[in-house]
Amino acid sequence: MSQPDIVIIGSGIGGATTAAGLAASGAEILILEAGHHIEDLPINRDQRAIFQRGHFRPKETWYEAGGLGFNPGNYYNVGGNSKFYGAVLTRYRREDFEEMRHRDGISPAWPFPYDELEPWYSRAEELYQVRGRLGEDPTEPAHSRDYAYAPVPDEPPIARVRERLRDLGLHPYSLPLGIDIERWLAKGRTPWDAHPNAFDGKMDAETAAMTVALEHPNVRLATGARVNRLRAAPDGKAIETVHYVKDGTEHRVSPKLVILSAGAVQSAVLLLRSADERNPAGLANRSDQVGRNFMNHNSSAVIALSPWYRNDSVYQKTFGLNDFYLSDGAGGPPLGNIQLLGRVSGAILKANMPAMPEWLLNQVSARGIDFYAMSEDLPSPESRVMVDGDRVVLKWVRTNWQAHLDLVARLKAVLKKAGFPVVLARAFDKRTPSHQCGTVRIGNDPEQAPLDVHCRAFDHPNLFVVDAGFLPTSAAVNPALTVAAQALRVADHIVKEDLR
Repeated sequence: MSQPDIVIIGSGIGGATTAAGLAASGAEILILEAGHHIEDLPINRDQRAIFQRGHFRPKETWYEAGGLGFNPGNYYNVGGNSKFYGAVLTRYRREDFEEMRHRDGISPAWPFPYDELEPWYSRAEELYQVRGRLGEDPTEPAHSRDYAYAPVPDEPPIARVRERLRDLGLHPYSLPLGIDIERWLAKGRTPWDAHPNAFDGKMDAETAAMTVALEHPNVRLATGARVNRLRAAPDGKAIETVHYVKDGTEHRVSPKLVILSAGAVQSAVLLLRSADERNPAGLANRSDQVGRNFMNHNSSAVIALSPWYRNDSVYQKTFGLNDFYLSDGAGGPPLGNIQLLGRVSGAILKANMPAMPEWLLNQVSARGIDFYAMSEDLPSPESRVMVDGDRVVLKWVRTNWQAHLDLVARLKAVLKKAGFPVVLARAFDKRTPSHQCGTVRIGNDPEQAPLDVHCRAFDHPNLFVVDAGFLPTSAAVNPALTVAAQALRVADHIVKEDLR
């Protein structure tokens, strides 16, 4: 088999979108994915299997810095975590690219402004067929193109709550969603949020980007191919070989370019485990920042209940609020984003309340509406991914937690004014990946960041890292579209600078 020009490690949003951006170049591209395709099976819509029995959760253990093990809930399959995501494809706000002061400290400026990435945001929205409407959210940055598709419609009980919030002076906006709702519901009347997608209408990394890439004969996808080492040339610079195991057999390949897109945690792990004599702290780690600055959104589920409200919606997840995004609404520091969760049924609630009968939880669910509150986690070098032999060690130092508690309190107060006398909240912990990012960040200074502004490793001219690990800040919105936009930008840069 001839050696490929490019090896892409991972098929999530970063890897698949980069592949889509590079496919037309004619370069021979091999995508190595540790997992397999999600099969089209009835269990994909079985909420007891998904949420109560954890059918799709990987059989994997990570460890806290103190040694306690936990199941992280990251997925390994074609399309990565996006196969289960809520398909919210939103842009960072313009202000997210600038230095922003929070209650707990500073969210640093990006090495380039929003306007630099804007054209690729538009291209990513086109690739992922985003449904949305401009002009509803006062914090929304300028768009050079309108959405190509109308927003996913509110179901009647959701439309009533949107109207109540608008009457309170808030600005509920239509979530930008990568979902063909008719196709999704034709397969089964469930929400899509946290449910696996087997070409059912959700625009994830496989169904949108990977499908485009594989239309080109120069692009190949190998599943069940777990990369375990990158080996640099004797001088420690260029990446010479990629080592992986497939079907129990060890393989190696020597491409001209390597694009690492294994996810914020696993990309850092692979770079650290690939340490050698010339790179004793790990590859791309002259700055000692690989694995550091791990961020995971502060997030909570908030359920509002009323005996006078009846919620018979199926999918629910159609609007959000950014009224507390740039400030707390009273001149104080930013709090974060609020958006609807996918419809939470009794079967889903029982996963966290196993002692309660499911019929009773269904009665509760029928009188409630479910929100997701999300606040920025600030980068800290002490919050990090490490390796200890075969172990993945995660030391997550939460930041900005009080701001998140304030956001939840504001949301509770708003919902009570909107007619819900009981509002309950539950925070997500490290077992729920809430947009992990920041571990291999971009920057202008090789002493402070592993990657340049095009995600090329300062230390290795043929190595790029294109997944949420490159994000210098987490902002307080879903990161998938920003990762996709940067992936398309990086692909264009590679075509121009490396494939001429």
